[in-house]
Amino acid sequence: MPDRKYRQKGYQDNASVRRDDRPGAGPGRMEGAPRGRGSETNRAEVFRCKRCGEKADAEVTPNGSCKKCGSALHACVQCRHLDGAAPFQCRKPIPSAMASKSDQNDCPFFEAALVADLTGSKVGDTPDTARSAFDKLFGKK
Repeated sequence: MPDRKYRQKGYQDNASVRRDDRPGAGPGRMEGAPRGRGSETNRAEVFRCKRCGEKADAEVTPNGSCKKCGSALHACVQCRHLDGAAPFQCRKPIPSAMASKSDQNDCPFFEAALVADLTGSKVGDTPDTARSAFDKLFGKK
């Protein structure tokens, strides 16, 4: 018996067996398969302000600002190339780091970061529309 903290049966019986390889664990996710809420391909992609979440036009002008909160839209935090692990925190070959990632800049590599629109469709609020949808679903005439 190996030397370990807990000795009850089942605790690290076989350390080489991964959690997903257990019998009954279910099928694993295929490589490249979508996952999570954004997995549906019929979702629209929109550009949202990173500070307040307001929808904005993806064609950002160099001096554009958010209509709701007034933050700069042509900034590193709004760009799709922002990467904390990359040199100068940008995936593009910029010559020097930007002083502030949230301030307006004139970077030639700027592209608006698009995200999936997860707002969904609005359902009618009246009881009559809910009842008619229920009747339509279950075939009541």
